[in-house]
Amino acid sequence: MNEAIQRDIQAINAIEAIPHIMEILASTLRLRFICVARVTEEAWTMCSVLDNAEFGLSPGDELEIETTFCRTVRANRKEIVINHASADNEYRENPIPIMYGFESYFSYPLYDAKGEFFGTLCGLDPEPRELRTEAVHGQVSAFAKLISNQILLNDHIEQTLTQLSDAKNMARLQEQYIAILGHDIRTPLSSIQIGISFLDDLIKDSEVASTVQVPVFKAVSRMKNSVQRISRLIEDTMDFTHTRVGQGLPVKLAVSNNLSQQINYTVEELATAFPKSSIRIHVDITRPLICDDKRICQLLSNLLKNALIHGDLSYPVYVKVLTNSNDFILSVQNSGTPISDDSKARLFQPFWRKESNRQNEGLGLGLFIASEIAKAHKGTLGVNSDYNGTEFTLRFPLQTVSSNIFES
Repeated sequence: MNEAIQRDIQAINAIEAIPHIMEILASTLRLRFICVARVTEEAWTMCSVLDNAEFGLSPGDELEIETTFCRTVRANRKEIVINHASADNEYRENPIPIMYGFESYFSYPLYDAKGEFFGTLCGLDPEPRELRTEAVHGQVSAFAKLISNQILLNDHIEQTLTQLSDAKNMARLQEQYIAILGHDIRTPLSSIQIGISFLDDLIKDSEVASTVQVPVFKAVSRMKNSVQRISRLIEDTMDFTHTRVGQGLPVKLAVSNNLSQQINYTVEELATAFPKSSIRIHVDITRPLICDDKRICQLLSNLLKNALIHGDLSYPVYVKVLTNSNDFILSVQNSGTPISDDSKARLFQPFWRKESNRQNEGLGLGLFIASEIAKAHKGTLGVNSDYNGTEFTLRFPLQTVSSNIFES
């Protein structure tokens, strides 16, 4: 297997939505085998698979391209769908269904970031299934487009992050990155959001809902979360770009009426995302407060997410928000390995990430953006870390914020 195919397999397995898509198709269409394959003129290579039929194929396994219908899909750029191979005049004597022992089958084309043929989304089952319907075609083709858009999206993100790692070209790349985020990434992301909304509405339909299993609802929910995560990555990078082109982080200072409620909602949202965590929260805002509510909650979300990713989740994470006679104070404390002095020196730098075995840590902008939010409120964000725990504390003077309300 060449390096290009290996990279393609890694790219497919990096797309969080694909396992959920395969689960939905397997459940709604009653197919025991769903896969995504990389298909070239010479080879068929498994990238990702849901194998309840026990065919024994794994990512990286190859098939002779001549023994697959995917070769025809590649040549014609058109799907192939079979309800009942042994009863189909076109396929009853075809050796491919006989060789692999399937009766029902579909294969839809997938495309890469350049619009070139990438591979196929395939499904099959040893039993006949009613697959040649408009509803099934709409569902499977929508998923194929979602996967193609994800391939496009991931390719752009990977290319952009590689460019941004070159510090010498940072100034030149900032304007390019804004353009990429504004069009090349947000456009396919919008398509994905529309597709997921369509699926969400579809499975909530009274007639469809009765046939959909609980894991399908969960899978669509996870796909929504994945899209929201990508949206947050884009917003983080846009914030970073604002700070680097001299504009500063934009804030909208106003009298806060329901910051306590928004803080509780932010904590609840992350508690749902980290179900194994325990978060203890204490909010005591007793003074009139002028701030940017959304930015304060963004800072809290970044700090709390950092604690949940890097802390020891066998112990609670503590969130405290209060006002005293002079200051607004927000702190997040977690147990775990102390932060080294070397790491402390780089903690609030952009694209800095602590080594961790956990995934989905983002771009390494969370603490940097949190520190910029503190500065925008004329405050400070500090950290204390030892074997008793790690605590990040935001502090800004109430009077200073009030007197500078018209500066932003």
